[in-house]
This record gives sequence, structure tokens and C-alpha cells, in this order.
Amino acid sequence: MQHYKELIAGQVSSLIKEISSEEVMSLLEYPAKPEMGDISLPCFSLSKILRQAPSQIAERLQEQIKDDAIARMEALSGYLNFFINKEQFATTIIHEIINESDRYGSRNIGQGRTVVIDYSSPNIAKPFHVGHLRSTVIGNALYQIYSFLGYNCVGVNHLGDWGTQFGKLIVAYQRWGSAEQIEQDAIDEMFRLYVKFHQEVETYPELEDEARAWFVKMEQGDQEALHLWTRFIEISMREFEKIYNLLGVSFDSYAGESFYNDKMEPVIQQLKDQNLLEEDQGAWLVRLDSFDMAPALMLKKDGSSLYHTRDVTAAIYRQETYHFDKAIYVTDYSQNLHFQQWFKVIELMGYPWAKDLVHVPFGRVSLEGSGFSTRKGNVIKLEDLLQQAILKTKEIIEAKNPQLDNKDEIAQQVGVGAVIFNDLSGNRIKDIVFSWEEVLSFEGETGPYVQYTHARACSVIRKATELGYTTPVDGELAIELDPTLLNNSVEFSTLKMLSLFPERIEQALVKLEPSMISRYLVDLAQAFNRFYHDSPILIEDVSLRTARLALVQCVQITLQNGLRLIGLQSPEKI
Repeated sequence: MQHYKELIAGQVSSLIKEISSEEVMSLLEYPAKPEMGDISLPCFSLSKILRQAPSQIAERLQEQIKDDAIARMEALSGYLNFFINKEQFATTIIHEIINESDRYGSRNIGQGRTVVIDYSSPNIAKPFHVGHLRSTVIGNALYQIYSFLGYNCVGVNHLGDWGTQFGKLIVAYQRWGSAEQIEQDAIDEMFRLYVKFHQEVETYPELEDEARAWFVKMEQGDQEALHLWTRFIEISMREFEKIYNLLGVSFDSYAGESFYNDKMEPVIQQLKDQNLLEEDQGAWLVRLDSFDMAPALMLKKDGSSLYHTRDVTAAIYRQETYHFDKAIYVTDYSQNLHFQQWFKVIELMGYPWAKDLVHVPFGRVSLEGSGFSTRKGNVIKLEDLLQQAILKTKEIIEAKNPQLDNKDEIAQQVGVGAVIFNDLSGNRIKDIVFSWEEVLSFEGETGPYVQYTHARACSVIRKATELGYTTPVDGELAIELDPTLLNNSVEFSTLKMLSLFPERIEQALVKLEPSMISRYLVDLAQAFNRFYHDSPILIEDVSLRTARLALVQCVQITLQNGLRLIGLQSPEKI
């Protein structure tokens, strides 16, 4: 539909010189009901420019616009409604999707520019719980979307592998742990020790000072402290990789907080040289009062670094290394102030690329109304959730399709897909109350519903091939194909939905909102299922059968492309 909007915008702007085609594009709408047209232009804002009634402008444009792509126009109550040429439209969209195949929907908007995306970032020695899922899947979807639209993407997993929490863990390990137990139970044992530390510190507050002292030792290069810290990282990463493999997520860099330890001193010196850093009771900070923000604390009294220090240093390193055009940080909205503060510090340091730093906040996940807390031990491990989803899927497959090949593989694709899709189904900024029942539901507007629809389309094509029917595959259109035969209401509705895919991807990129693709996929699946039930496909009429098979293949291609963009697999059988 984007092509038709551009065509209409160009026609209108050529007739009304006072408005650009881009401005007209922003006014164009898709009517809620098909009888109101395929594209609509409200003329109310134009009336201020032309000093004419909206109805007069609509009528004037109706008389002047001429194009074969437009079947007819209707001026009604200040709107100009466009009804596109269905035959021409069907031919264009079918050919476009089949020819472009797995690249359908892509555009070279990025032109090779570089985007760094910082996402996931779990804390070493702590469970990878469902609260970490959002950053991981939103960040991965943005990575896929930006790449699909021509950007060079660098995915960074900024691991939480430095900080006072390691001093706490060392204290707990020396008092209540053992090397054998950590090797055997991995993160579970480290988590137990971390929770025990916070339980014990309520009775023995001096443990906090002991933990801080161990962290200072780490920063000073103490061999015993660093040996334990390195071991904690190795064990944690083994566990994290299991989860990333299940999710199908990978990164270009695992440079965590510790990576920047030897890079912070020049940054601190630069802040001092620019008179941005000032001492306050032994600590060092950047004042941000004139920007209505609390100061950004850069060094503690004991000289140890903080999140601000490491984030500023990391941003400078990434710009020098990757020369990014944009750097995106995917975290929950509780960190809004933190990012505003250090973004402002970068700006005050005189770096022009400060404007290219973008925080993508998302809503928090709570457990029946209360937040997750590793200190208190109330978390749901993501691996447990994923395995539960896979198990439930396997049970459904065993009940409904016991003869299915590769049941374990498909159960993993659908089960994990259900969890990811559930997370990406609503606007990212909304808070989520975690519910086992909701996440593992396969009914309604879910990932399994979309995946099942894709499998249904594959099944139709597979059956047609088995019957010896000609199907348009691999970009080669059958001679008999006549898309103009796709002219009933459900066929045209499905074609219109298919045509919206490139536009939805661009909107998802502009708004940094992967849920726009998730919702689109549900809409497309629903449109296809209406077509599937209302329009017999494997019929005797060769021309109509070939046209409908082409439509099925276009849906299959588009669903597969869309699922890939949000991190889901596309099983051909379920």
C-alpha cells in the first residue's frame, strides 16, 4: 500500500503547491471499513492552507487526479476516498512478494550506517530470570529489524560482571561455600550464597564493609579476588549460553562492565581537565542542577567506579571502535534518569554524537504485583519457563499429531516462540504481571497461532505439489498465473494485509516498537485463515487454483519473514 500512498501524495502535492508530498503522506489514512475506500485523505488541514471548505477541496481533487492505479474516488464529508485498481494491485503485490521472497519487506533505508544495540546484559553469578527476557527479545528484534532495513548492526551484551556484588559473593563463598558445590550447582549455588549474604547482613552489618573491601581489592588487581571472579564468570557464561541457544539469540560482543576498567582513567582525567568533575565529601561527581537532574556520581569515596563511569567510558569506546550512527540501550524504564544523566555528561564533554544515544525503555515484569528481587530470592528462572513451554507444546503435539516427525525440535520452536511472542505482543512500555497461564496459553492471538498458520500455508503448498499441481516457487511464476482472478472480498483483504508488511516494519523501526510486527502477524494470520475457510484452493479450475496457490505462498513468505524479525522459528509442520 505504501506505493499507492506515495502515488496519491505525489499527485496531490503537484496539484496543491503549498504542501509537500511528505506532508500529504502523513495525512493519508486507511479507512476502517472497505466500503469507505482503500486509502483516505482528510482535507481538513488543507482547508487552512487553501481557505476553502474541506468538502470543496475533496471534490476539486476528485476531478483533477487521474491515474490507472486508482479505479475510482469518492468525495464524502471532507474526505477524499480512493478505491485502488484491484486487478493491477493483485498483480503487483503477488509478483513483488514471490520475486523478493525472503527479502520481501526489506528496504535499504540504513545504507550501511552502523547501529550499536546494547541489550540483555544479565548479571554474572545471578539467575537469568524472566525479568531479563524483555531486554533480550526486544533488543534482538530491533537488531533483526535494523539489519533487514540495511543497517550494519553491532549487538552488545554488556554483562554485569563488575561491582560490589562480587565482593559480597566472595565473602559469602569464603564463609558458606565450596568449589565443589559451585561446580556442581553453578548459578543456583552462587545465587544461594548471594541470598544468604543479604540475610546474614541484617544481623551482621559489618559484612557490607568486608564486601566493599573485597571489591576494592578486585579493582586493585588482587590475584585471589580476580581468580574467584574469573571462575564465577566462566560458570555463569556456560549457563547463559544454554538460554541464548534456546532463544536463538547471539551477540557480536560480550564486552561487559569489567572490559572498561583500564579505559576509565583517561575519561575521569578528561572530565577533570574540562572542569566538569568536582569533589563532594571525598566522592567525585558531575553537577547537573541546571538541567533539573541530580548529579552524576562518577567515583565513590574509596575511588571505585560506578555505572555512570562505566557507561560513559563504554559509549566513548564504542564510538571510537564502531563509529556508530546510533547507539541504542534497551533497559527497563526505572533506568530513565540514569541514561538522561550520563547522556548529558557525554554532551557536556563536547561529543557531537551525544544526540545519537537512544534509550529504549520498557515496562517492568512483576510477580503477582511484586517485583523480582535476586536479594530476596523471589525470581522465576527463564530456563525453567522455557522448558515448561517446550514440555507443554510436546504434550499438545503428542495428543493432536503423534505421527509428526522431529517432535522435540518443533516443540522447542513453538514453545520458545510462545514465550517470546507473549513478551512482544503488547507495547513495550507497558508493565507486565507475570502469569504462567498467560505465557503458556496457545489460544487466541499467540505465537503458536501465527506459527500454526504458517504451517497450514506450507501444508497447502506441499499437498498441491504432491498432486502434481503447478505452484509458483523460487521466484519463478507459473505461466498460468493470473493474479487478477483474486478479486473476491477475502482475497482482496488478504492482499491488502500482505501489502502493509513493509510499512509496518518501517514503523516498528521508527517507533522502536517490535510489537507492531507481532500484531501485524496476528492480523495477517487471521486474514489468511478467513481466506482459507472461504475460498477453496485445490480446485479443478487451473487458473484460479494457481492464483490462489500464489496467494498462499505469499502469506507463507510474509509470515516467515515477520516471525524471523521478532526472533521466532517458522515450522513447516506442527
